[in-house]
Amino acid sequence: MKNRRLFWRIVEQIEQAIEQGEYAVGSRLPPERELAEKFDVSRPTIREAIIALEVRERVEVKTGSGVYVVNQNGTDNVTQKINAFELTQARALVEGEIAALAANSITDEELAKLHHTLVMMEDKEYIEEADQMFHQIISQSTRNSALINVFDSLWALRSSSTAIVDDYNMVCSTDNRKTLAEHTAIYQALSKRDASQARNAMHEHFNRLINVLFDKLEAQALEEVRRKNNANRDLYSIDNIVKLRS
Repeated sequence: MKNRRLFWRIVEQIEQAIEQGEYAVGSRLPPERELAEKFDVSRPTIREAIIALEVRERVEVKTGSGVYVVNQNGTDNVTQKINAFELTQARALVEGEIAALAANSITDEELAKLHHTLVMMEDKEYIEEADQMFHQIISQSTRNSALINVFDSLWALRSSSTAIVDDYNMVCSTDNRKTLAEHTAIYQALSKRDASQARNAMHEHFNRLINVLFDKLEAQALEEVRRKNNANRDLYSIDNIVKLRS
């Protein structure tokens, strides 16, 4: 009964932390080890608390990723299930058409602003800021409030969960020269007021992002398999058994 009361106490404390904003909806809870140290309990007690929190629909456990805070009212449950692949595909579809429409309405002043973001992208320190500005300028140049709102919503999803943020950070850590080249191709298509070329350039940009995501996740999976194989190799090694007996 003492242990039972203990893990319920942890449940109540974590729920209180969620309600006070310490752990925001969409954020990932600290690792099990950190929680055990913070609440001065054993890791099994933390596991029991997490199970209880999941049953109470306060968190969602994602295998291989972590424990995420969810909206108990269910308003953000859909958001929590969106992954980086779905988001990137949606952006490709929407922003492809945005680029096509913008090709017919973008002004010389907006093109000059786009060019400035390309200059910013040459500096790794500003590439993320420049990327957002680039896509935002194109959406605003459509003069379509509905499309601008959709773009803003999709962009906001990039920071809606730690999993998406982590996945996008993996992509952003790749060769920036390709990112710059793709944005330059989009800019050039818009400069020529070529709607079809602008749409295709935007699609090619997002298609590479999706492929990079797959490559990165595949590399992670292979590394995890390699780590487990190495651990098992040591465990079942005949040499290891001999050492234990000697």
